[in-house]
Amino acid sequence: MVCYPRFWLFIFLLLHGAAACQAQPKVAIATQTGQEVVFKVEVADTPAKRELGLQYRKELSTNQGMIFLFPVESQQTFWMKNTPIPLDMIFINRERKIVGIVEQAVPFTLEPRSVNAPSQYVLEIGGGLSKRYGFRAGDTVRFDGLAGQSVRE
Repeated sequence: MVCYPRFWLFIFLLLHGAAACQAQPKVAIATQTGQEVVFKVEVADTPAKRELGLQYRKELSTNQGMIFLFPVESQQTFWMKNTPIPLDMIFINRERKIVGIVEQAVPFTLEPRSVNAPSQYVLEIGGGLSKRYGFRAGDTVRFDGLAGQSVRE
C-alpha cells in the first residue's frame, strides 16, 4: 500500500476547516407580538462552564449571550459573583417557553436569583434587553446549532 502524505494532509485540513466553519450557536426568542430576536451564544453545557458563566466579562454586545444547558428541568439558581456587567437571566422550560425573567441582575453580588418555576435552560443577555424587546413568560424559544449538544452533569 502506498501512503500519500499530501492526501492525508488535505483530508485533515478539510475536516479541520469544516469544524472551524460551523456556525455559532444561536438562541431565538419569538415574542407574543410576533417579533423574533436572535442572540449568538456561548454554550455552558458542563459543570465547569456553568459555574464560570459570564464571570470576569467586562462587556457583552447586544446580540450576544450565554445559554446554560442543564441535564434535567428543575429550580435553577444563579448569582453574579465576579460578574462586572448587569445581566438579564431568562429561564426556559424543557418545552422551550420562557417561564420567568430576572432583569438587571446587580454585578458582583452573591444574592441568589431564580424564578418560581422549573427550567432546563437559562439564557443570560445584557441587562435591560428583556425589557427593551418586550420578552415575557410564555414567549417561545428556538435553538439553532444546538441540536447535537450534549449536557454533562
